[in-house]
Amino acid sequence: MPAPRKKRTAFAAIGTSVPNVDAVDKVTGRAKYGADHDRKGQLYGRVKYSEHPHALILSIDVSRAVNLSGVRAVLTHADIPGENSFGTAVPHQVVLCSEKVRYLGDVVAIVAADSEEIAAKAVESITVKYKILPVVSDPVEALSPRSPAVHAGGNLCVHQKVRKGDVGTGFSQSEVVLEREYATQKVEHAYMEPEAVLAEPGENGGITVTGSVQNLYSIRRGLARVLALPLGRVRVRQATLGGSFGGKDEAMTALCCRAALLALKTGRPVKMVNTRENSMRESYKRHPYRMKYKVGADRRGFLKAMEITIHADAGAYAAMSPFVTWRSTVQATGPYVVPNVRTDVYAAYTNNCYTSAMRGFGSPQVCFGSESLMDELAEKLGMDPLEVRLKNTLRGRSTTATGQKLNHTVSVGEALLNVTKKGRFLKTRASNRKHNERSHPKKGVGISCSYRGVSLGAEGVDAAGVTVSLQTDGSVVASSGLVDMGQGAATTISLMVAEELGVTVDRIRFLGADTSRLPDSGPTVASRTSFMAGQAARRACKEIVERIRPVASEVLGCPVDSLLFRNNWVSHSTERTRRGPGSRKAGRGRAGRKRLRLGELASLCFARGVSLFAHGWYRAPATSWDERTGQGDAYFTFVYGANLAEVEVDTETGTVRVTRFVSSHDVGRVLNLNGARGQVYGGVAMGLGYALFEEYAEQDGRPSLENFDEYLLPTVSDVPETEIVFIENPDRLGPYGAKSLGEPACEIAAPAIANAVCDALGMRVRELPLTLERVRLGRGLSRKEKRGSAGP
Repeated sequence: MPAPRKKRTAFAAIGTSVPNVDAVDKVTGRAKYGADHDRKGQLYGRVKYSEHPHALILSIDVSRAVNLSGVRAVLTHADIPGENSFGTAVPHQVVLCSEKVRYLGDVVAIVAADSEEIAAKAVESITVKYKILPVVSDPVEALSPRSPAVHAGGNLCVHQKVRKGDVGTGFSQSEVVLEREYATQKVEHAYMEPEAVLAEPGENGGITVTGSVQNLYSIRRGLARVLALPLGRVRVRQATLGGSFGGKDEAMTALCCRAALLALKTGRPVKMVNTRENSMRESYKRHPYRMKYKVGADRRGFLKAMEITIHADAGAYAAMSPFVTWRSTVQATGPYVVPNVRTDVYAAYTNNCYTSAMRGFGSPQVCFGSESLMDELAEKLGMDPLEVRLKNTLRGRSTTATGQKLNHTVSVGEALLNVTKKGRFLKTRASNRKHNERSHPKKGVGISCSYRGVSLGAEGVDAAGVTVSLQTDGSVVASSGLVDMGQGAATTISLMVAEELGVTVDRIRFLGADTSRLPDSGPTVASRTSFMAGQAARRACKEIVERIRPVASEVLGCPVDSLLFRNNWVSHSTERTRRGPGSRKAGRGRAGRKRLRLGELASLCFARGVSLFAHGWYRAPATSWDERTGQGDAYFTFVYGANLAEVEVDTETGTVRVTRFVSSHDVGRVLNLNGARGQVYGGVAMGLGYALFEEYAEQDGRPSLENFDEYLLPTVSDVPETEIVFIENPDRLGPYGAKSLGEPACEIAAPAIANAVCDALGMRVRELPLTLERVRLGRGLSRKEKRGSAGP
């Protein structure tokens, strides 16, 4: 458990522990998730999936489905009024396939019927004739000139690169050179709630869509494109989300488009809810990576060069692959000073299930690679893993692999010292060695660290908005274009509103996102919500306060600058009055009154025609990027973290048990203490599953599993007690100095566990997950072999 934190005096709400603002609704069942939305007279939609991973469509016969009693519509590509595709980076993801299917999750026809049973029967009666094409399943082979083409332009989805210095010179100056290969697997998001949507025909030929949506505005753009409607006639509303972790973007766009097509065709509401089997078949996954690392260092352990080549499996469509792999290039060297860098990341199209955003967004893979590499380098040099890391970690004014000079407090070294001190890393490591010589199970301890860019960075325009409305009773209604997916964003934003307006959190109502009343705030990704929405919320609140302060000053008969808004009251602060002649003068009023309720002040302002509503808009600081060289200021600021894991390994069965976990993160400022703790606990649990259990396996484009009964997920008994050490180095750019935490908490859990397992085994396992077979067989090189070889 985290150590107790001293109560702050500077803030009334920021950093406190409060229940989530939606907690009561969720535990009492009042919260309405996507599948809970129904309308009278609604129809039920179903999809006809492709039967092959790669094939040409020769014909689609829907005649039997059309003639079934209770079937109200059967649609194919020919019935789409607009474009038959969507996509943020590359708009080629097909809604209803017309000529070709590219993976088993592609859809060729959709049905709306009076019941789910009738819709399912209608789908089964649709007949499709195919010409089967060769399956492309290997992302490396996909880039061969001999490979069949998944898309007409070839199989290269994107090539990202970083060029810094001269790696040839760096390796020539190195006294130790290692070459290693690592691999990570494809994993499922595993949110509890499958995708669900209700589409309703609207006025003037418009459409309203309510569902488990993560990025409302990209979905709205997709709907407008496919339906051939102006954006103003497309309304998307967020239902309560039962988890997402980045997984309800393109998958939901496709589902929304199909439901909307059926709704407009029939003139009736259409509900579509994925079964778990359909969700796992169609929804995108985290990218599997194959990574080749070459690192050079001198005998003292200082890094001289890194050369990195990565192949990512993009699957059937581009989705977010260009952005995911771009972040990978920035973080691929880890949080270290490397004077010479050459990084190439290739994403290739295959006929596997496509891949896109998932918590970490391209960082968990390279964190596993770079942090495994640092342990192997330490072993080769005869140093301990902490020593070699501390020699090379980024510091203030250091230059990153992309040529960016860090002009803020860089705390990766501090985070490492926090976890290794609390975990007694060196002593534990030494005692484990003695234990492992004579006892069973084997024990190991491992560490990992990372740096991560905050928000979107140079990926694109980064801006967000929040609306705040002060009511005449002193309560507040707030809403943001960035959504709460279960990560606690509504509570965190509410805390910032409470701090600025001086209200208690229980007086704030946070509304779900709705495109009809909020401006486009970009996607809810990249751990950007607290930072971006927080700054926007503060601007909105400050605008309201500036309007109502003169009225309060008049009523209380005190200088404007002496007013204190706190705990639902407005009062005269004598401490602020003593600031001197710079304080603004008070207007005439009822001198002698000490305070008034915020609700009373709001009523007075309303009676005078003072607006109690404001929209705050915040655009992130500038970044830069040169695509030719991979150099530039990739992000406006960074976060830093470190983990320590202890494990026990049964070498006979291959069973791994994580017995202890210590995590330290520099978040700038803790905004929501309960939320921050929850992010770390959840990140550790997700990272543990990534390290030890989870894998969405495919063979020739066909998944080897269909549901969670075959997909291994960690349970509560697998997750160890986690100790947390938060570092607070307030960032000048963030709201109250805050930065981000959601994805950093997840990205370095797996490498700490992997390094601990390898410490216990005395040999390296370079592929995730660390399954029973891999651990039991001890794939990799023994410690003795590693010392005798610098090769792969």
